[in-house]
Amino acid sequence: MPATTTPATPAAPGPARSRRARAVLLLTRLSARLRRAAIYVFLTICSVVSVFPLFFMVVSATNTSNDVLASRLLPGSHLMDNLRSLASTTSLGPALGYSAAIALATTVLALLVCSLAGYGFEIYHSKAKDAVMAVLLLAMMIPFAATMIPLFRLFAGLGMVNSLWAVVVPAVSTPFLILLFRQASRSFPHEVLEAARLDGLSEVGIFLRIYVPTMKSTYAAAAVVTFMTAWNNFLWPRIILVDSDVQTMPLLISNLSAGYVTNYGVLMLAVLLASLPAMVVFLALQRSFANGIMGALK
Repeated sequence: MPATTTPATPAAPGPARSRRARAVLLLTRLSARLRRAAIYVFLTICSVVSVFPLFFMVVSATNTSNDVLASRLLPGSHLMDNLRSLASTTSLGPALGYSAAIALATTVLALLVCSLAGYGFEIYHSKAKDAVMAVLLLAMMIPFAATMIPLFRLFAGLGMVNSLWAVVVPAVSTPFLILLFRQASRSFPHEVLEAARLDGLSEVGIFLRIYVPTMKSTYAAAAVVTFMTAWNNFLWPRIILVDSDVQTMPLLISNLSAGYVTNYGVLMLAVLLASLPAMVVFLALQRSFANGIMGALK
């Protein structure tokens, strides 16, 4: 009778293989932690580089001019002195008022005009409107320096030199905002429009009572962009506002640094005051701003 052979059982992994597996696992974990640490270090450096100018501006507003030139990075005790010097040597209150009036008027009118235009381009779509939109997009490529002199001659002929409306009107309709509202309108459900028309709602009622509440995020994004652009506008107000008594905050800051001797503490305080409104508007609407931009890109 032939002898039966039993199959050999596999040998258990040896200690060397087990140690090798543990070493590979440890190296994998170590490399993942090193990558994560490198990312955190990089993001920390980027954050410091981004925040440092703001920190230096705030600290410099509390120091004297000599301290600013010496790159002092600690807060000082001259904030009220700088504020009194700024208020006594410049027209700070009127400049803030003019900047606020221009920014608010530009924002409200631009939202109204550009949203109506973007709504019309998309909801009442046609090939002719596509051609007009293409012309508007081409207009975005024309630099402002090319239209600056014709604009000045136009407003001078209308007798609007040194008028705040001459600063507001050119910024009321911009191709960027029209494109933003047009892209956002593509996600607007046309079934809602048809239902509203069947219910007897007018086209103006559809726009005001249905479209505007639905597009709140897009309006917020457009408001942030328009307000910050109008508030920080420098070149056109410098050209059209020829009277020194009518100046915005960017013009006031420019005049502070135009003399033979510049008080950098006062200058930094003026820059800080000019930056606060735009920062407040952006921080208040930042979530809606992101949602509005993403909605327009979809």
